[in-house]
Amino acid sequence: MAGPSWQNAVSRVDRTLGDGLERQVAAHHRRRLRRLGWEHALSPGPGLWAEADPPPRPGNAMELLVDGEAALPRIAEALTAARSQVSIAGWEITPNLALTRSGSRLVLRDVLAELAERMPVRVLLWAGAPLPVFRPWRLSVRGVRRSLTAGTRIEVALDNRERPMHTHHEKLIVVDGEVAFVGGIDLTDSPVDRFDGSDHVYRRVYGWHDVACELRGPVVGDVAAHIALRWREVTGEAIDVTWPEGTGDVQAQIVSTIPERRYKGAWNGRFRILEAYLRAIRAARRFIYLENQFLWSPEIVAALRDKLLHPPSPEFRLVVVLPSKAYSGQDDTQGQLGVLAEADEHGEHFLACTIYARSAGVTSAPVYVHAKVGIVDDEWLTLGSANLNDHSLFNDTEVNVVTCDAPLARAARIRLWSEHLEASPDELQGDPVELIDSLWKPIACEQQARREAGEAMTHRLARLPHVSKRLRRLLGPLDGLVFDG
Repeated sequence: MAGPSWQNAVSRVDRTLGDGLERQVAAHHRRRLRRLGWEHALSPGPGLWAEADPPPRPGNAMELLVDGEAALPRIAEALTAARSQVSIAGWEITPNLALTRSGSRLVLRDVLAELAERMPVRVLLWAGAPLPVFRPWRLSVRGVRRSLTAGTRIEVALDNRERPMHTHHEKLIVVDGEVAFVGGIDLTDSPVDRFDGSDHVYRRVYGWHDVACELRGPVVGDVAAHIALRWREVTGEAIDVTWPEGTGDVQAQIVSTIPERRYKGAWNGRFRILEAYLRAIRAARRFIYLENQFLWSPEIVAALRDKLLHPPSPEFRLVVVLPSKAYSGQDDTQGQLGVLAEADEHGEHFLACTIYARSAGVTSAPVYVHAKVGIVDDEWLTLGSANLNDHSLFNDTEVNVVTCDAPLARAARIRLWSEHLEASPDELQGDPVELIDSLWKPIACEQQARREAGEAMTHRLARLPHVSKRLRRLLGPLDGLVFDG
């Protein structure tokens, strides 16, 4: 009796402390945004588009690029076809990263150096952590700059206008002001090579699941304007920005996070990624599908919890795909999964999953989920660089694209589900809620049971444990409270 009683007491303490701390963090965020004139991001009105500029723009083409094997060669293709200018804004890059792996290998530094002989090539990087407490360290980023610029005409600027313990995290490329790449894929092989295919063949290192998109049309101007704002404030050089003519039928909007007091051109900050997610979650009627590296933002978890406590219909479903173990924040995320599982009292509405690469026998290795994707009701889609934590929604610079193009949102869901469920797109044409119940849940639960029994997996998808690691659920909110400023 002592054992269970002690565990129950610890659980009660966990819940009390966790809920109290999260309320403090949420109140702190609300005071901060109220002071900056951004409180509406926490309580947005109806509609799925974020308020203010830039607005949703019609006339775009948008193509999903799932995993590095699809995205990196497409980036190489756009770069080698550049005619007038190239701008890159990144968290970290590896100069000798091979963008293509078949035939002649195109190496990032070589491609940029050749282009820089004919046109401006600007690379804007986070300057790195001042102390080697997390990567990349400032000294190593300076080494990257030397590698890119030595003997070339590539322009590299290092942006140290970060909030303490935070970063410039977006992953953006703009070519000729006509094509842009937005997403979660960094041009680096640190700590793991991003060049992984959607079949996620077993390899000795982590597999890597990630998502980006290629954009054409007027929305490219908004991506370019974001880079231009930061470049001007770091270097003093103004970059001309134009908005291309329409080239497609997709309406899309660029949303960003920019913390306050970093740039004169956005002095009160921008918190539109938070606003966009909260709008979509609160408007959800049938299902929410999230792929993310982290899930411990108190505001996002509270909105999801409310959906589970008060589902808009009996068939409402929430599916999240997360890493089996994140590089940081893992205990925070598992704690929040416990919060969501507790809100789903009968286990009908909520499912958390991860993915693995398999080989013969019982060997399997985690596929790291680095994608940042949200899909709601096959009507709303976002993807970009923003994780669902306080860093990305309040304190790092981030860029996402949002669209309310229903055919595109549905196609994106089917593409991702086809990979994770190892099913053909034709098998996934049915009702998404029925597919969650008939495919996602049985496969994920069976594969979790196989792993726990030491048996070979027959699918990549597996259920994540929905249990709080007791006091560890406090780490995410505590991190936000200590470093939020």
